[in-house]
Amino acid sequence: MSDKLALATQPTATRETGFDESQVPLYYSRKTADILHKYGPGPRVHFHLGLFDFTPNTTVPQHLIRRRILDSQEAVLEHAAASWGMAADPPSDLLDIGCGLGGGSIYWAQEHGCAVTGLTVTAEHIPVMTRLVRQASATELVTPVLGDAHELREEAAYDAAVAIESVVHMDRRRIFSVVARALREGGWFGLQDHFLCRPEVGGFVNDYYRTRLGTVSEYVWAAREAGFELERDEDITGPVSEFWVQSMAWTTGELDRELRTGTPSPIDRDRLRESALAHGKLFRIWRDHAVETRLLLFRLRAK
Repeated sequence: MSDKLALATQPTATRETGFDESQVPLYYSRKTADILHKYGPGPRVHFHLGLFDFTPNTTVPQHLIRRRILDSQEAVLEHAAASWGMAADPPSDLLDIGCGLGGGSIYWAQEHGCAVTGLTVTAEHIPVMTRLVRQASATELVTPVLGDAHELREEAAYDAAVAIESVVHMDRRRIFSVVARALREGGWFGLQDHFLCRPEVGGFVNDYYRTRLGTVSEYVWAAREAGFELERDEDITGPVSEFWVQSMAWTTGELDRELRTGTPSPIDRDRLRESALAHGKLFRIWRDHAVETRLLLFRLRAK
């Protein structure tokens, strides 16, 4: 464990009824190899939705769809950086909460010069992220750390924190509280996350991604309790909905390639079929705004 972080040695039980936090690292551990195969090779490997400003056709080679997906994922980070003011005034010390394989951490370091602490709850991510950070020649700026963000004990250590589709897995009251403590005066917390608008779809999304979807008002309430004020709220549901179509196209292309060449995919065939069907349903959920993806910016209130 890095000396830069102070984390409680024993995780506490979740306060959210019916939500088992222990399933999150298991879920991502099992998906690590699949993420690398679909979204790699890196060094900036992302596992989040991407931004599209047009509707590209899907009757193109699979490798072009992969390139298109990566470009969209980086586009949404570029948009977030502009929306949150990072592009104009980059934070010196940045905490990346739920960093996964570190694609975002490397992005913030390379594109905006931030010294980034990438925090992941999944042990299998650390050696992979370490390799990718080294491959990106970003070892002086990016520090991978294993730990539960809920147990963060640092005080006034960062200028800003970001969480790209990770707080949806967390207890909102606890995470806003620890982030508020970890930020310096005037610090900000930028989130890209998914928000439930129609309760009837919550069960499907939560079961599929091991999440606990909440509402914007729930986040705002938890943030205010911790000393934050909502500074910006941007709905990007429309531009990211296309991501599901492109992801589904890549997946069906993988099934087609397997049948055509006889070479098995590293991703289990049943998992590919499940993914193709699920992403079709997820596209409809996002298209209908039953779930929304939004960029939120919270800033610490002056003491």
